[in-house]
Amino acid sequence: MNQPACYRLRIDGHLDDHWSARFGDLKLTRESDGTTSLSGPVADQAELHGLLTKVRDLGVTLISLTIVSCSNPADDEPVPR
Repeated sequence: MNQPACYRLRIDGHLDDHWSARFGDLKLTRESDGTTSLSGPVADQAELHGLLTKVRDLGVTLISLTIVSCSNPADDEPVPR
């Protein structure tokens, strides 16, 4: 069985809390450096592409996309591949 991978998307700027519903189960964290992190499990590539489309449609800049540990998706350490 495939388990969902966990990702952290960093975008430029701070998103308001009302945008969190648009990103489903991802945790929205406003960082002190002026970016927003969206982190959590993503079921498959189709869902990942859907999230990237939402970021594009908002007109914000995607800074990074990182696979992270599902035990702590807000952690700064990427999962080695």
